[in-house]
Amino acid sequence: MVLACVGLGANLGDACATVRAALQALARLPQARLLGSSRLYRTPAWGNEAQPPFINAAAALETTLAPLQLLDHLLAIEQQFGRIRLPDERWGPRTLDLDLLLYADSVVQLPRLQVPHPHLHERAFALLPLADVAPEAWIPGHGTVRDVLAGVKTCGIDPIGG
Repeated sequence: MVLACVGLGANLGDACATVRAALQALARLPQARLLGSSRLYRTPAWGNEAQPPFINAAAALETTLAPLQLLDHLLAIEQQFGRIRLPDERWGPRTLDLDLLLYADSVVQLPRLQVPHPHLHERAFALLPLADVAPEAWIPGHGTVRDVLAGVKTCGIDPIGG
């Protein structure tokens, strides 16, 4: 069993309900156990700022799934919630986004998957919820989630409950 951390985000439809339901879907994954989930956070859009704010959260899982197997399950959950991934889509609005942020302290560099998530160390909208569930998790090349978060501005990110 390894610790895997997943970031969740949505900004279309009832984003709070979608993120909560996606957390329940993560709890039902085969070969995995949901260890905990963060509060929900309202965060400003990042990259393409001309869109509604996001609802973000994080989950910590204990799993025996390999990284690509876990990724495939995450993508299937996104599809269940109406997500259609477009090849050139970056930072746009979405019904649900699930990102494999960390997989133990592994570094994975594959065409379909990069772990740790490439910009995790600079994204408060991912680090703040992640600190709720795995503050001591190691971000290879950067340090613990708690330490990395201490160096990132979190203004404009508000907890909205759990």
